[in-house]
Amino acid sequence: MAGSRKLGRTTDHRRAMLRGMVTLLLEKGKITTTVTRAKEVRSAAEKMITLGKANTLHTKRQVLAYVTKEDVAKKLFDEIAPKYASVNGGYTRIIKIGPRRGDAAEMAVIELV
Repeated sequence: MAGSRKLGRTTDHRRAMLRGMVTLLLEKGKITTTVTRAKEVRSAAEKMITLGKANTLHTKRQVLAYVTKEDVAKKLFDEIAPKYASVNGGYTRIIKIGPRRGDAAEMAVIELV
């Protein structure tokens, strides 16, 4: 569902990782990760929020198929999506925070605006 970056992982591992990270972002509102992962998570998370704005049975099933926790999907439809009802996109913000200590990978914080 996300973009085209492979992130050095197999397809199944990459999809599972992105699903988990999108779920965590929607649950906590803010996560710290590498810049490239953050850009992929932004793509998937914005699609989930856009689906949440429609609030139909079909979109609920699509979100539940992607988000790994039912209570996070409920939060998406009840709290997060109504907050962005009048906004067309741009639901997340990526802030670069510098290199990681161990391997100097560029780190970023992705958060809901």
